[in-house]
Amino acid sequence: MTQTTGTDTDTDTVDTGIRTGTGPGPDGPGPAVTFDRAVKTFGPVRAVDGVDLEIRRGETVALLGRNGAGKSTTLSLLLGLNEPDAGTVRLFGRTPARAVAAGQVGAMLQEGRQVPRVTVRELVAFVAQTYPAPMPVDRALALAGIADLGGRRADRLSGGQSQRVRFAVALAGDPALLVLDEPTAALDVEARHAFWTSMRSYARRGHTVLFSTHYLEEADAHADRIVVIDRGRIVADGTGDALRRAAGGSLVSFDLAGGGTAGLTGLPGVLALEVRGDRALLRSDDSDATVRALAARDAIRGLAVAPASLEDAFLALTSAHGPAPAAPTTPTALEAL
Repeated sequence: MTQTTGTDTDTDTVDTGIRTGTGPGPDGPGPAVTFDRAVKTFGPVRAVDGVDLEIRRGETVALLGRNGAGKSTTLSLLLGLNEPDAGTVRLFGRTPARAVAAGQVGAMLQEGRQVPRVTVRELVAFVAQTYPAPMPVDRALALAGIADLGGRRADRLSGGQSQRVRFAVALAGDPALLVLDEPTAALDVEARHAFWTSMRSYARRGHTVLFSTHYLEEADAHADRIVVIDRGRIVADGTGDALRRAAGGSLVSFDLAGGGTAGLTGLPGVLALEVRGDRALLRSDDSDATVRALAARDAIRGLAVAPASLEDAFLALTSAHGPAPAAPTTPTALEAL
């Protein structure tokens, strides 16, 4: 096993146990992103704890996690803003620093201030010229839905408009990998819809997209895979349907009517029990067997059976690990972009 601690060496293949392809270019056969046992600590806090992750080229992946779960630190390692204390991170077979320098990566981060006294077009054009094969400025503005804002000062826009400017800046270099941190924060419903239309158009051209979001329905609708991180570790990785099945396929609820909950967790199919007011909610991977057992106990008052939502799955996957500890998220480095 070869490990690095941030040395900026560029190799075609890395002996990490995960195949990284035969070349570092964006069109090579290997994965776009590889985390191999990556670790990052801040004092006593292990913000990233042995993360293994591979994202194929052309995939759109959503990263979900509670505040303090390790999402921002994971993104900072991916973008080369921080270096792992152990393990490796590779983008297109290269170190993040090499991939960023080669113009293969574009990032839209949630925090940061707009540059004063420049127009939106000037800002996007300035960023575009730092890339080897940039996207035409007009196309970047149009994809971001701000073609009509090109002549406006970047520091005199609303929150939603500023967010779309950040998207245009991320697109400016026509990067092979696009990293989006909470991309629809501050956007209204119409602007969110327009954003995802643009993002899907970009992804269909073969680009790789990794985005974090608090809107679970966005992850479900727009990602090929959903990766859930908690306490610095990946606790689930799959489609929305797979996550729902893993967390318990159905919710069976009924009125307790003053009765107790003794024995409910031992019923067939039951994975977890929650009580809300006078109703019991049973998470079950075999709702038919659970309902039959409840009927045998004469406990079917107000019975309801519903498929587990992605929110149900997310809560089940993360609550089992307890509250996430507070961890630094390198705000200064993230805001620099």
